[in-house]
Amino acid sequence: MTETVHRILIVEDDEARCAWFRERLAGSRLDVTCDVRQAVRWLAERDYRAVLLDHDLADEHYFSNEPDDERTGYAVARWLAENPTRQRDALIVVHSLNYTGARRMVEVLRDAGREAEHIPFPYLQGGLRM
Repeated sequence: MTETVHRILIVEDDEARCAWFRERLAGSRLDVTCDVRQAVRWLAERDYRAVLLDHDLADEHYFSNEPDDERTGYAVARWLAENPTRQRDALIVVHSLNYTGARRMVEVLRDAGREAEHIPFPYLQGGLRM
């Protein structure tokens, strides 16, 4: 019998976090990107067991008080909200330390009827089970 390898999408720009995900989720097939368009393309084409989303995906996002929805993880969350048939059974976790951005991401997903939760990365490190 062949064991199923689960596919996980990680939307993250911090290489240290990406390395942690790669080590921790070594038994899964990982698609890792910090590019919103790439993430959306993969979400449209592939099936995922889990979608792990960061909010701030570029250096200029970290210190800005202005939302940049088209180039942040919010755009990926909004795409999932607008495409309810895609990734229906995937676990969706927002792991951003940007609490305002993360809250907006979770809200847009929940408002669309999706289950999503915010677990900041340091807490995720202590309890990610997949």
